[in-house]
Amino acid sequence: MPQQLGQLSLLVRDYDEAIQYYTQVLDFELLEDTRMSESKRWVRVSPPGSTCHLLLAKAANEAQEKQIGIQAGGRVFLFLYTDDFYRDYEKYSSRGVEFIRKPAEESYGIVSVFKDLYGNLWDLIEPNKSN
Repeated sequence: MPQQLGQLSLLVRDYDEAIQYYTQVLDFELLEDTRMSESKRWVRVSPPGSTCHLLLAKAANEAQEKQIGIQAGGRVFLFLYTDDFYRDYEKYSSRGVEFIRKPAEESYGIVSVFKDLYGNLWDLIEPNKSN
């Protein structure tokens, strides 16, 4: 089997809060929610049909809590591809998602930057036909 990214770990403050945001606001699917211990769960979410998943990892100590929302040092961290940019842009905007960059036509497609509930920066991208 060729190599591929299977999932990325994303620090969150609270499992249920994160599940609600990713499934109700961004329309991700809840793939798994397994209790590992009193304080730890294995929670995976993903856009429908995606082969790469997010592992929602509750911060376990003060050092991890400080990194919530800034895992990439304030840079865009995650890239959400769509087949209809304006459909998703309007839907997310109506649900209170904060876009910090207006939609722009770039050489690779239409893109805008938004913050998730913790402040992580995401690109919402509709790639053009050459990408």
